[in-house]
Amino acid sequence: MAATLDAVTPAGVVARRPVAGTVHSWDLSTGVDGPGSRFVTFLSGCPLQCLYCQNPDTMRMRNGRRIAADEIVAEAAKYERFIGAAGGGATVSGGEPLLQPVFAGELLHRFKHELGYHTALDTSGFLGARAGDALLRDVDLVLLDIKSWDRDTYRRVTGRSLQPTLDFAHRLAGLGKEVWVRFVLVPGLTDAPANIEGVADFAGSLGNVSRVDVLPFHKLGEAKWDALGKDFVLRDTPAPAPQQVAAARDVFTQRGLHTV
Repeated sequence: MAATLDAVTPAGVVARRPVAGTVHSWDLSTGVDGPGSRFVTFLSGCPLQCLYCQNPDTMRMRNGRRIAADEIVAEAAKYERFIGAAGGGATVSGGEPLLQPVFAGELLHRFKHELGYHTALDTSGFLGARAGDALLRDVDLVLLDIKSWDRDTYRRVTGRSLQPTLDFAHRLAGLGKEVWVRFVLVPGLTDAPANIEGVADFAGSLGNVSRVDVLPFHKLGEAKWDALGKDFVLRDTPAPAPQQVAAARDVFTQRGLHTV
């Protein structure tokens, strides 16, 4: 059955129209966007302007195309046997999926109830207030990006405030919703010991964080920044050394958190 929303015509007649959203792309991944092999839908648009974004082409809505939820669900259904055998599911990512909460919620609902997939929402949490209770009921796992604990650093990295992400994290903890925290380690930016410890203390206090991904900064998205005519300000920033990444992971492990 096609997904629809009510719409009232000028004549006052209730019509039905498909739920649609602006999508950058979709892909299959393994292990990084949730457990197992995943069908990942990347929605367009993001209110954050992260300095290290590897997909800056997802920041603006205009870089995506309008697609009906039916089309996405039909595409995801092609991989039912593969995803089932691999213990995977479907992830709604971005950009920032909560910039399009109705569309994101529709996808999550149909992935879960029509296809029987394990569902994950990949978000910065900045727009967490837009995630209604019904949307979150259809989410099995939240991949929550916490860019920094230091407020000034967070604003430098993203151009936004940290507090909405913390508020959303507390809400997820209250709901008992499973969370994987993601933290990008950037030399000279997010690698201060107090900053790492702050994120680790916060994650450890929530009680619903089952995994922490400490992700080493890389410059694989540099060519995309150049193609968009945008200044990649971290161009001269080195990747962290393996021992730096290991030390950061140890900080989280010391709080009783599973890290990868």
